[in-house]
Amino acid sequence: MNLAAIVFDFDGVFAETELDIHRVAFNRAFRDAGLLFQWDVALYGELLKVSGGKERMKAYFKQRDWTPPEDMDAYVKKLHSNKREHFEQIVLQGEVQPRPGITRLVKEAGRNAIPVGIASTAHPDSIRTFIKHVLGEDFLESFQFILGGDVVKRKKPDPEIYNLACEKFGVQAGRCVVIEDTENGHTAAKRAGMVTVVTPSYYSMDEDFSAADMVVSCLGVPEGPYAERIKAPESLPEFQVVTIQLLDHLVGIAGNP
Repeated sequence: MNLAAIVFDFDGVFAETELDIHRVAFNRAFRDAGLLFQWDVALYGELLKVSGGKERMKAYFKQRDWTPPEDMDAYVKKLHSNKREHFEQIVLQGEVQPRPGITRLVKEAGRNAIPVGIASTAHPDSIRTFIKHVLGEDFLESFQFILGGDVVKRKKPDPEIYNLACEKFGVQAGRCVVIEDTENGHTAAKRAGMVTVVTPSYYSMDEDFSAADMVVSCLGVPEGPYAERIKAPESLPEFQVVTIQLLDHLVGIAGNP
């Protein structure tokens, strides 16, 4: 088999977490801190150009020429910790649903002995909370690793986190497929030498995925919604869902193994 492993980004891949959870959680954290900042849908879309929640807040504060009442790093760390608590509360309240096909593909990978992992800028605890309460506690065992938060010094589009994922899998980068939803994410994966499949999310619809190996509307489920083919090699067979067999074929076409 050409395909040796799959790495999933989290936000925007597992669910519309940026729009429905992170943005709301940031605003609730601002409210708790007595700040009048409010990140609406459009503003948050612009702020997502900065990878990482703490980095995003720092960039916004700098943009507003606002200085916190204490050391910036310490203040942002506390604010982000409170934001993470709100993230988990929203998940526990059942306010979000997984994107089509994510659970199916992970289960299919398990049946085919293809290891899977997660590489994200989100905090690992937030990722685990989502998986446990939205997908099921047993689902956590599906992942060989969950890389997130500050596990690396340089965030996407730097390839550091995907280089680390390859090391943990112990496989060649060209035999590893990355499922991403953003330009920053897929750029990081391509720089690491991996095969990329992009499923654009709400905030990334208009980003540049011309260098991706395949772009689909979602991973798809047999009963619908299907995976709409947005960009894919001509020699790739027609499909309605993204399967392990399809990804294996894609890796073979990419010619990287």
